[in-house]
Amino acid sequence: MALEIRQVQRLSQQLVMTPQLQQAIKLLQLSRIELEEMISQELQENPTLEELSAGEQELQPVKPEEELPERADQIEPTRELSTTDRIGTMDWQDYLDTHSNSLHGSLTAEAGGDEDEGPPSWENTLTKKTSLEDHLVWQLRMSRLTEKEEQLGLYIVGNLAENGYLALTLEEVCQATGGTVEEAEGVLKKIQFFDPPGVAARDLRECLLVQLENLGISDSLAARIVRDHLAQLEGKRFEKLARELGVTVDDIIVASQLIASLEPRPSRGYDEEEIRTILPDVSVEKIEGEWKIFLNDEGLPRLRVSSYYRKLAGQQGLEEERARQYLQEKVRAATWLIKSIHQRQQTLYRVTESIFKFQCEFLESGVSQLRPMVLKDVAEDIGMHESTVSRATANKYVNTPHGLFELKYFFQSGLRSGNGEDVAAESVKDKIRGIISTEDPRKPFSDQHIAQLLSADAIGIARRTVAKYREAMGILPSSRRRQPYLRK
Repeated sequence: MALEIRQVQRLSQQLVMTPQLQQAIKLLQLSRIELEEMISQELQENPTLEELSAGEQELQPVKPEEELPERADQIEPTRELSTTDRIGTMDWQDYLDTHSNSLHGSLTAEAGGDEDEGPPSWENTLTKKTSLEDHLVWQLRMSRLTEKEEQLGLYIVGNLAENGYLALTLEEVCQATGGTVEEAEGVLKKIQFFDPPGVAARDLRECLLVQLENLGISDSLAARIVRDHLAQLEGKRFEKLARELGVTVDDIIVASQLIASLEPRPSRGYDEEEIRTILPDVSVEKIEGEWKIFLNDEGLPRLRVSSYYRKLAGQQGLEEERARQYLQEKVRAATWLIKSIHQRQQTLYRVTESIFKFQCEFLESGVSQLRPMVLKDVAEDIGMHESTVSRATANKYVNTPHGLFELKYFFQSGLRSGNGEDVAAESVKDKIRGIISTEDPRKPFSDQHIAQLLSADAIGIARRTVAKYREAMGILPSSRRRQPYLRK
């Protein structure tokens, strides 16, 4: 059979995502801060997109059945909710009048300053936290060291682990710096007595011994226990320790309390990881006996398409056809961006509304009343795909009367209770935490006993499941929680 080239027509179906759909999906899964950054970038790159000033007239609220507007400042759905939803609506103007942010105005009025003057720029209020390495290098520079010792010290400080321990052996330090083991040992000893004491230790035993020596009690009973009997202390075998060391149990108790007051992690307080400030995307408040949902739009620019560029793009007979096409493309992109932002906010509102329709008892009573829920429950309730719900809840936070939670937190796996109802895993963890908080420290509850207490509360749970939940919460087993000689 001869090979030849020919043209063939075929009819087939395939799913193609338009650029507009891709943009809408991308916007939906962005966090609030990422959305702000994206809008700021679009404002710089698209000349037809402009931000409304604070004094400009806003449009009327958008109804779901109407065409999406070309302005993104009206993003609060105002449809009436049923009473079974436990989420109500209200007069937005009354809310804005009573919940306005007057902090800056009150401060400037008291100071007698100009009301037009804004707060200081964000960049002027930033500062860098001193790291453990910076703190140690500063002390190293203040010490009277030779050039070789300083080189060794800088290398040691630069190779500390996250917990503040030395991650290398002295042989490796010497190999990298050309120093001797004796020189490296001497410099290491000096660094270990820097602030915080015990830093650059090679293990927990050395870290604690350095701190005891720094306190001037290197020959005490506590030092003897740390040096030779740390494993027995961890197992709280106080009677055996007392017999081996020839002291009373009370002496062991006093020494153990002193050891417990030491710092096993010298880097604490200098950790590189900063505490993140989370701005909630949604807030839920109880107003006049009903729960209200509010989208947090503070800081988000209100956008519109420039009327000047829109008119220019629609003119015929421009000398430069390419310029007209460029403007038309930018106007189209700006319009789609505004519509996508509007759609994102409506989707976020609907998803949050559905979540708290299922989790309304949480709003009233807290974590103990969480119920099992999966993405499919919300997706079927609002008529969306599960992937859309997943994107809408990714990196989104809600402020509730019981604290700040990620929206994904409310999707919980469940356990079957004795009365046939499912109980959320987080509720079970909360009950385990409550049981342990009431135990006698001298006789803590075992995992099996906790499982029995939960079964009595109509929650059937295995011992190994209790152990898994306890470990997930960072709670020690009963043998490690036991304090046999705790005085009443």
